[in-house]
Amino acid sequence: LRLGHKVIVITHAYKCADNEYSDEDDTTIRQKSKRSGVRYLPGGLKVYYCPFLPMVDEDCMPTFTVSFPLLRWIFIREAIDIVHSHQATSTLANEAVTYAAEMGLGSIYTDHSLFGFDDIASVILNRVQKVTMSTVGAVICVSHTCRDNFILRAKLPPSAVHVIPNAVDPAKFTPDTTKRDKNRIKVVVVSRLVYRKGVDLLVGIIPIICKAFPHVDFVIGGDGNKKLALEEMVERERLQDRVEFLGFVPSGSVRDTLIRGHVFLNCSLTESFCIAILEAASAGLYVVSTNVGGVPEVLPPDMIHLSDPNIDSLVEGLSIAIAEKIDLVNPYEFHQRINEIYSWHRVARETELVYSDVFEKPRLSFLQRLARYKTVGGVAGYVACILAVTLHFVVLLVQWWQ
Repeated sequence: LRLGHKVIVITHAYKCADNEYSDEDDTTIRQKSKRSGVRYLPGGLKVYYCPFLPMVDEDCMPTFTVSFPLLRWIFIREAIDIVHSHQATSTLANEAVTYAAEMGLGSIYTDHSLFGFDDIASVILNRVQKVTMSTVGAVICVSHTCRDNFILRAKLPPSAVHVIPNAVDPAKFTPDTTKRDKNRIKVVVVSRLVYRKGVDLLVGIIPIICKAFPHVDFVIGGDGNKKLALEEMVERERLQDRVEFLGFVPSGSVRDTLIRGHVFLNCSLTESFCIAILEAASAGLYVVSTNVGGVPEVLPPDMIHLSDPNIDSLVEGLSIAIAEKIDLVNPYEFHQRINEIYSWHRVARETELVYSDVFEKPRLSFLQRLARYKTVGGVAGYVACILAVTLHFVVLLVQWWQ
C-alpha cells in the first residue's frame, strides 16, 4: 500500500476470540467477534470476509467451482491484475490461483511450510499442489530450504521460484533489561504447544536444566494439545516454582513476555523460517534452537546456538548459553543488528519486483494450460485435464450469467 499499489484481502467469514490485555488489571479479555462482509482495516486495507464454510484449522471446504462466481465478481469489481495466494493447505488459495489462470490474471503463490514425501497426507497435498501450481506465474518461498522442498514437491522450474525471507518490525520488539530478574536467569519459550514444535523434547529438557542450574527458571507461553504433558512433568518433578505457564499469549503481548528472559528456546522439529527466533533476537535474547529446516538461515552464528533435535544436544546447547553466552550478549546491539538485516520494506520491494515480472509475462492459452496439466503424471494428468475442461466450461457459463 505504501508503495502506491492497491491491495485487497479475500478470506472466509469466521468467528474468533479477540484477545487483549486490559491496562487496568492486566487480565485477558476475550470478546466474540463475527467477521463477515467487507471491512476496511487501518491503513486503507480492504478485506472481503466471504461466506465460505471452514473445516479444520480454519481451512475452507473444497468447492471446486462453487467459490468462482463470487471470486470472479471481486476480481472484476476491484480491477485485480495479480492474485497472490498463501499457504499450501489453504483450499481457497489453491482455487484462487487456478481461477486466476482461467481469467487471464497473473498469479503468485507464497509457500511458508515444509512438507514430506512419505506420509499419505503429504503425498496427496504434493499431488494437488503439482496440479494447482502448473499455471502459476511465480512462487515465493521464505527460505532456501523451503525453496528446495517446494521445487521437489511441485516439480516447477527453479527459475520460477524466488526466495524472499520474512522480516520483523523491530520497533515492536525492543529490549528492556529493567524487566529482567536480577538474581535468576529466565529461559523463555513462546510457541504453540503441539508435537511439531518439539514439546516432547521440552518435557525432557526442563528437569535436566533445573537440576543442573538452580538459578534458572522457565517461562512458557502458548497453548495446545501437548500442554498437559508439560504440566504433568512439572507436577512429577515438583517444579511448580521453577516453571511458569502463561497460556495463550496475544500477539501484542509477545514482546512483554520476551523481555523477561535471557535465553529463548526453540525446540521445533520442522521450520521453514521460524520468525519467533527473529523476534526474540530483536528483543535482545540469545537463541538456542534445533538445527532444522530454514532455521540456520535466520540469524548470524554469534546470535544463535544450533543443536540437533534431541534432548542431549539441546541440553548441551542451553547449558552453554546459560554458562557462557548470556553474559556476553548486548541486547541493544542485537536489536540494532536485526534492524539493519531485516525490513518489511525490503520484503515489499522484492515482492514488487516479482509482481512486475509476472505482470509482464504473456498469459497461457487454454491449450497451453492443458499441456501443463498433462505433465502432472499418467492418470493424474488426464484427471487434471478433465477437471480443467470442466472448469473452463463453468467459467464460460458464469461469464454469460454475470
